[in-house]
Amino acid sequence: MFAEERREKILEILHNSQRVLVKDLADQFQVSIDSIRRDLSILEEQGLLKKTHGGAIPFSAVRKSSHSTNYRQKDGVPHINAIAKTSVSYIQENDTIFLGGSQFHNSMLSYLPQHLQMTVVTNSIKIAEHLREWEKIDVYVVGGLVKKSGIMTDIIANEMIKQFTIDICFLTADAVSLNGLSTSTPELASFSRAVMAVSRRRFCLASHDIMGEDAFSKVCPLSSIHVVITDEGTPKQLQDEMEKLGVEVTTAKGSNHLSSY
Repeated sequence: MFAEERREKILEILHNSQRVLVKDLADQFQVSIDSIRRDLSILEEQGLLKKTHGGAIPFSAVRKSSHSTNYRQKDGVPHINAIAKTSVSYIQENDTIFLGGSQFHNSMLSYLPQHLQMTVVTNSIKIAEHLREWEKIDVYVVGGLVKKSGIMTDIIANEMIKQFTIDICFLTADAVSLNGLSTSTPELASFSRAVMAVSRRRFCLASHDIMGEDAFSKVCPLSSIHVVITDEGTPKQLQDEMEKLGVEVTTAKGSNHLSSY
């Protein structure tokens, strides 16, 4: 099979599966991993796909809505819970923390220590409603236009968040790579940057399936984040490369996932 024919087949597989992995393609076509990587690079230059860590996704997928949207509709995902539990372990007495409205943040509610005095700033009505009767937690809601998800990220929310000083913000994104954090819309990216600007420590909660990818709207370079908390499915090589950029990477244990790469 000629290289051009192989690339056409790769695009066909990508169209059907919405994701391809370098190792799987190399096995399928019985060529070297380097050959497949060259194929993907050429196809990316032609605007036909977007390379990720270990594979590729359709170019249009970088503008699709986030994995976090799907997570908000699920309960009990093991690696999400593992990341949430690990995140909570960083909270100390009298901390002011930011929680958004993703599944990570909703999962964190199950692990928040009720014996600690703390302040929670949130742009999620659901998070605020859950915490409003907790005796030792003060809750402040960042206002604005309420979306159907119960989350506010508009210009009003951007201005309101500036009124606070936050000890730890727990951010999420649609994609995390060596290029930084990114998300599906400029609105979400702008609000995340506003939260970061008033936060002393910046955490990013990211599951393995968004690691090594880039979404449409960039939030910040990776060096702007202090700690990335991910699960056991994230390739060790990618974690090491992130740490070389000065970012602490913590792997949540007990997530029951193995790397796909």
